[in-house]
Amino acid sequence: MSHPDYRLNLRPLGTPRGASSLAGPRGVGASPGDKKSKSKTTRGKKKSIFETYLSKEDVSEGLKRGTLIQGVLRINPKKFHEAFIPSPDGDRDIFIDGVVARNRALNGDLVVVNLLPEEQWKVIKPESNDKETEGAYESDLPEELCGSHLLQQSLKGYNDSPDVIIEAQFDDSDSEDGHGNMQNALVDGVKKLSVCVHEKGKEDAGAPVTKDENTFMSQDTRALPEKSLQRSAKVVYILEKKHSRAATGFLKLLADKNSELFRKYALFSPSDHRVPRIYVPLKDCPQDFVTRPKDYANTLFICRIVDWKEDSNFALGQLAKSLGQAGEIEPETEGILTEYGVDFSDFSSEVLECLPQDLPWTIPPEEFSKRRDLRKDCVFTIDPSTARDLDDALSCKPVADGNFEVGVHIADVSYFVPEGSSLDKVAAERATSVYLVQKVVPMLPRLLCEELCSLNPMTDKLTFSVIWTLTPKGKILSEWFGQTVIRSCTKLSYEHAQSMIEGPTRKIPEEELPPVSPEHTSEEVHRAVLNLHRIAKELRQQRFVDGALRLDQLKLAFTLDHETGLPQGCHIYEYCDSNKLVEEFMLLANMAVARKIHCAFPERALLRRHPPPQTKMLNDLVEFCDQMGLPMDFSSAGALNKSLMETFGDDKYSLARKEVLTNMCSRPMQMALYFCSGVLQDQAQFRHYALNVPLYTHFTSPIRRFADVLVHRLLAATLGYRELPDVEPEALQKQADHCNDRRMASKRVQELSTSLFFAILVKESGPLESEAMVMGVLSQAFDVLVLRYGVQKRIYCNALPLQSYRFQKVGKKPELTLVWEPEDAEQGPAQQVRPGGGAAFPERHWVPVHPTLGEPPPASWARSPGLPSWAPGCDFRLYPARPAAAPRHHSLGLASWQHLPSPESPTLGRGSGLCLPP
Repeated sequence: MSHPDYRLNLRPLGTPRGASSLAGPRGVGASPGDKKSKSKTTRGKKKSIFETYLSKEDVSEGLKRGTLIQGVLRINPKKFHEAFIPSPDGDRDIFIDGVVARNRALNGDLVVVNLLPEEQWKVIKPESNDKETEGAYESDLPEELCGSHLLQQSLKGYNDSPDVIIEAQFDDSDSEDGHGNMQNALVDGVKKLSVCVHEKGKEDAGAPVTKDENTFMSQDTRALPEKSLQRSAKVVYILEKKHSRAATGFLKLLADKNSELFRKYALFSPSDHRVPRIYVPLKDCPQDFVTRPKDYANTLFICRIVDWKEDSNFALGQLAKSLGQAGEIEPETEGILTEYGVDFSDFSSEVLECLPQDLPWTIPPEEFSKRRDLRKDCVFTIDPSTARDLDDALSCKPVADGNFEVGVHIADVSYFVPEGSSLDKVAAERATSVYLVQKVVPMLPRLLCEELCSLNPMTDKLTFSVIWTLTPKGKILSEWFGQTVIRSCTKLSYEHAQSMIEGPTRKIPEEELPPVSPEHTSEEVHRAVLNLHRIAKELRQQRFVDGALRLDQLKLAFTLDHETGLPQGCHIYEYCDSNKLVEEFMLLANMAVARKIHCAFPERALLRRHPPPQTKMLNDLVEFCDQMGLPMDFSSAGALNKSLMETFGDDKYSLARKEVLTNMCSRPMQMALYFCSGVLQDQAQFRHYALNVPLYTHFTSPIRRFADVLVHRLLAATLGYRELPDVEPEALQKQADHCNDRRMASKRVQELSTSLFFAILVKESGPLESEAMVMGVLSQAFDVLVLRYGVQKRIYCNALPLQSYRFQKVGKKPELTLVWEPEDAEQGPAQQVRPGGGAAFPERHWVPVHPTLGEPPPASWARSPGLPSWAPGCDFRLYPARPAAAPRHHSLGLASWQHLPSPESPTLGRGSGLCLPP
């Protein structure tokens, strides 16, 4: 059996991504209002549930005067009635309580809100953990902080052996703000797709939510300290519908069989609880659905919202297609792609006609006269062993004075993508390739990605190069930009390059290396790699001296079965010196090009900025570290990096605590953004916080990022190869915004793909046991980081076999005490006390709760009946290994990082600060 096709070769769905879909479907008629049919006395105007949106004029005026606020809506995946938008001043998020206040906006939409009167603001209970007053974030750590060149990933090699290791694939950004490892998709598992187990479930998702009587107070709020109030608001307008309005989920019959609606509509229940339930016309449903609804209980469908009227709790939608069985890779993958608006259709014939038709294609003679000919130089690529879209190549040539001529050579994609062509338009719309675990949804047709543009060895290729004269210490003496022709002499994997670095004097046997062209030798390549490595180490060291930040986090790699495509195992990807080597020169090239295009076109440069961390969340982290006695300096990116490097030892638990704190430091970080230099007036805002540089852009990955194609065109105009693209700053900013949106969607999809494969791995492998460390506690739950997999999860107390639990604050420190049910009825209960943050945790079982992913867990695992069903992207709960028979007290917390004395806990290294059960 061959592996799945490179693309998801499935028909596109009705409404294109981004298109407005508010017109009702034909034949549907009026939107259904409430669940029950109207009696004659109530016909006519139905009572509105939602407010009418303000006019565009009123919104524009309100935003100018500051009486209205705009922001991206973020719905809490655990409590779908809670939503937030960022505060413009960086303070605590603005709270939006309930579906009615959200006014039909969906997660990710750009909305306009009106602040409620102060007496209606959210009251933050003094005993609650502050995490509960912020919306749960999806992983908003910028790709640059945690992505790396190593993550360009394609599928070559899939057929080469029975089992192939495929990294969880991410559209990295050359690790510009400092991650060797992409933040793995699961690290934010606690923040997505699971629903709090003590909620009533999805059945009430569309209805107005009754406010918690403790949440709001009608009087005396002004007497409360300012910190205990959170500004609250309601949505009055949707500026831009960023959410695709598509969802995956399940079909159900309406509950009231006697209603008029029952004869016309079915109920669609989305897997993502942040999307409302949807009425769909029965004519869209399978013919036998009404008579045999149970046959479709586990069938995954895609539905698109087409309308949501003011008088209806539920939206109105069209069923787009049936995907297949829930829990299977391809149906779930197609659902994820559709929900996030990823175009995975085949490229049209009109687009393919833009490509060269006479194959094999050769470089026209006139190009050689325009370009610098580097075909005789020792140029090579270093990529993942499975990569097929080779964007970049490197060269390193010693010069007589002891310095080096170092080149970064990037595929000249813009040569093949004429501006304004059908190919250009589809690439601009897709904006990025999307890297899933098992396949790639490419930005450009495969002929371009893998053949014409890819820098395959021993073939002439068109490139755009940056060439420096560097000292051995990495100081730039000169730099040159220009269009070139190269002939790569070999295709090294990261493993090949790493073996060269680790064996500097060893002659590596030919059979351990890929073929090298006859004009060069493997020894020559080896010397070049060693020289690049030495210079890269100097560059890297200087970057951190200059104040750069790196937040290394764990990244999962999967081993896939060749026949079935199912995951056989996973492991943490090791980030090596060879990865760092490539990363440093990609960063150097991106920074050089940013300076070049901004100097030439200060109003038209497409750059990339990284704003500083969110003030409120950063202040909370500072306070937390102070409470825990951690000497952390958050005054700048460089200071934070230095703190992380120096605070911890290198024993097992110190490294685990560092992983926990690194994860916490990622939360306040904002996304890096493309922008047009002519639109942003304050040049101080151009800065890249994590890299700590004034100007940065993306130039090194044009095969898979459209922003890089735009930058190539700007650089070509800078060097006089072409006219400046005819685009005004505002239009370029609009393109930048679209690239930002699609990169974010791509990142979410990649994370969910990894989550899906991890879910299936757990289902196939049975329960996995792993040590975890407590990250923080809330009043009814606690967060843990599962160290073996880098997975963060929230454990709800009412999902555990506890006799009781108690939350309190000891000083400012939150503390959660758990009293476990005894395994033996004659034994007393076992008690655990968990102060928040950085505590080691006994082994836990991973247990799948998806109804179609196998049998329910055994009773001995104490499954709580209130657990929600599984949602795309892996909704697991951690179950505790049973406490030992003898009752005992487990102190698993921190006391200023000092060892807690306990007769049962051995000392773990020097001052490890952990007390573990023996």
